[in-house]
Amino acid sequence: MDHIKEPPGGWENMWVEGRTLWDLGEATPIVVHLCETSSLPNGRALVPGCGTGYDVVVMANPDRHVIGLELSKTSVERSMKMFSSLPNSKHFSFLKEDFFTWEPTEKFDLIFDYNFFCAFEPKVRPLWAKRMQELLNPGGELITLMYPLSGGTPGPPPYRVSVSAYEELLIPLEFEVNSIVDNELAPATRKGMEKIGRWKKKKSV
Repeated sequence: MDHIKEPPGGWENMWVEGRTLWDLGEATPIVVHLCETSSLPNGRALVPGCGTGYDVVVMANPDRHVIGLELSKTSVERSMKMFSSLPNSKHFSFLKEDFFTWEPTEKFDLIFDYNFFCAFEPKVRPLWAKRMQELLNPGGELITLMYPLSGGTPGPPPYRVSVSAYEELLIPLEFEVNSIVDNELAPATRKGMEKIGRWKKKKSV
């Protein structure tokens, strides 16, 4: 993939070797909370860079079909094996696709980004924003878990992020900020390093 500087050995090898320190081993707590409180839009949802796919599974229901994208064949195969027998399995799917070149048949009403934006060097991030604009329906929502707001590295990933970095990319592309708040449900190792942003793509006039 030309758009992203991969870590040593590449994403596929990291999954093969189990070097997936970003994997919580469960659904992201704030996602579970948003689902339990019916705080997510229904319709079609996308989780790019979904990893094992715990968030994909917990978000999926008869009113919300969720697609998880991953570059790693090993990750996708693992997810399908783990979750294909769940009662809600017909409401989610996992695809091995490149976020930047994949062309879905329909756009989305919700996109959830966590540990995805931080995988890109700053020079690549405008492409990320453009794809978010292209993939969301007018009036659709983008949820960004902004991490790491401190720490991070010049490279390889995760690269440090900032609220202003998101604002500078998304607002010119007709996204409105609904809210940006501290993620009070962040995992212990990420407390104080994470905010949750909720953005709405403006409807066409």
